[in-house]
Amino acid sequence: MTPKPCLLNSPFHLPFRWYVSHCIRQQPKRVPLPLDRRRYISAYGYTQAKALVYSKHGSPADVLTLHTHSISPPHSKLLTLRTLAAPLNPADINQIQGIYPTAPPFTSSLGTAQPSAVPGNEACFEVLSAGSGCKDVSKGDWVIPRRTGLGSWRTHLQVEEDMVMKVEKEGLKAEQVATVSVNPVTAYRMLKDFVPLKEGDWFIQNGANSGVGRAAVQLGRMWGLKSICIVRKRKGAEEDALRRELQELGATVVVTQEEVTEKGFGERVKEWTNGGREPLKLGLNCIGGDAGMAMGKLLSEGGTMVTYGAMSKSPMRVGASLLIFKDLRFMGFWVSKWGDRLPDEKKRTIDEVLELTREGKFKDVPKVEMTWSWETKTEELLDAINGTLEGFRKGKGIFKFGDT
Repeated sequence: MTPKPCLLNSPFHLPFRWYVSHCIRQQPKRVPLPLDRRRYISAYGYTQAKALVYSKHGSPADVLTLHTHSISPPHSKLLTLRTLAAPLNPADINQIQGIYPTAPPFTSSLGTAQPSAVPGNEACFEVLSAGSGCKDVSKGDWVIPRRTGLGSWRTHLQVEEDMVMKVEKEGLKAEQVATVSVNPVTAYRMLKDFVPLKEGDWFIQNGANSGVGRAAVQLGRMWGLKSICIVRKRKGAEEDALRRELQELGATVVVTQEEVTEKGFGERVKEWTNGGREPLKLGLNCIGGDAGMAMGKLLSEGGTMVTYGAMSKSPMRVGASLLIFKDLRFMGFWVSKWGDRLPDEKKRTIDEVLELTREGKFKDVPKVEMTWSWETKTEELLDAINGTLEGFRKGKGIFKFGDT
């Protein structure tokens, strides 16, 4: 008979449970991944995602729900993206309400019970993975939507490569990249495309504390332009602080809407513009209504007023004398349509603004951040969205994505 091997010197001589626990203790400790590298991925490579969706138009609080779904691994020219930051713009709210000229499509692609849409037009995304057919974008790159209607209020998404454009992320924050394609681009194009302005020329704008207004002030300063900036009246120290802030950004003169409507304000404008010999050539209007026209009347003969918003939701009544005797021109600008029509020019403008941001020459708009992690509740997201509807805000609302 063959003798059995002796196990006295083998680990199996010891109790098996002790041996297993001993081996486990010898394993190196696992260090948690940084937030920007964590992902919820199934055993089959599917990325778990959450998205705010709506299946009908209405108030955001009434129609938005948080939907969980899975994204398959990308193939061909598909990209799987993780959202880093996504701002909350008034246009996004208007799309949900159904009162904006364009809106994201209702589809069943996310597996919702009813065809649904994802709101949000701006964002900064990180590429998690790319299909084998992708040529210009790779894992780890930052990208932004090439056109409007992509739907950015979600943790992850999958799109064709040609639906996004790459940005150089060095020296930038995700929040800066996420907010570059609407407000700064709007200000840039309005100052460049409607009236040939040279160093020393004047422009006037209302809503000067808005994202567009702040961008126009800074770009105007860099290009040697002078500006009259109109803001809504505030209480005491708050108004003084806002005036100083805008002047530090580059505003020449800061006044309230109430001052503009006071008798004799036109004479003050003449004083600022060297007795009217320095023409007020361009007006940037986001208010509309009587407030918009009060500003328009201050323009010099042959001046142009560009309207890019209508916060008052009231029509502007243009007097015939302004058209006949002052030869004023009233035009409109919609950055979404412009960007969809000229994507290469949009990319060039964005790159220029981001380079100014890297150099510290351009400050992005103040922000009110809402952290969106995997455990964030629907009610918390809705509270942040409703905050964009408030009259006076401390800054632009923005979703900043954490551990998703």
